Amino acid sequence: MKVLIMGRPGAGKGTQAANIKEYYGIPHISTGDMFRAAIKNQTKLGLTAKEYMDKGALVPDEVTIGIVQERLLEDDCKKGFLLDGFPRTIAQAESLESFLNENGIVLDAVLDVDVPVEILVRRMVGRRVCKGCGATYHVEFNAPKKDGICDVCGTPLIQRNDDNQATAENRLNVYDKQTAPLLEFYKKRNLLKTVNGNQALDKVFEDIKAVLGA
Repeated sequence: MKVLIMGRPGAGKGTQAANIKEYYGIPHISTGDMFRAAIKNQTKLGLTAKEYMDKGALVPDEVTIGIVQERLLEDDCKKGFLLDGFPRTIAQAESLESFLNENGIVLDAVLDVDVPVEILVRRMVGRRVCKGCGATYHVEFNAPKKDGICDVCGTPLIQRNDDNQATAENRLNVYDKQTAPLLEFYKKRNLLKTVNGNQALDKVFEDIKAVLGA
């Protein structure tokens, strides 16, 4: 099973990626993991990426693409993989497509975990975090027993700076602008599979297995 997973921030993509990895027995490959592995293994591209990251600069496309290609050629990817966080642009998608074609690798599906923007804003804005033990809550979906207080350690809960309404809406707008062209790119190739992420987590995964043919 060779799958690419996408989804707006807060859509539950991480949970479903973990489910897919376990159920299908394939490596979950995120861009962050790839960078860390390439740097740890001191590959030429990894060391180049580290130079940019140490300066706080964005890693150029050609370096990112090279690291992805290195990773997908490793032995554990021969039976399948779940690619997460790449590609992010049409240029990256085209490079990935060329690489897969050259190496005889066929992508089975591009999975989009879809949740309406207004639901995601509610999910983000309602999140609360314990300053003491790090436990997470939600004022609507997972409220603490005592308002504003952690059930575990009794510490006051806080709302993170990036969980306010303006920041949440901005993150989602940026994602949609960058990602809409990618969804169309894969739709034209008959690879796009959309599942409703606005339901119970186990139901989302059942739908994922259905569209992947498992």
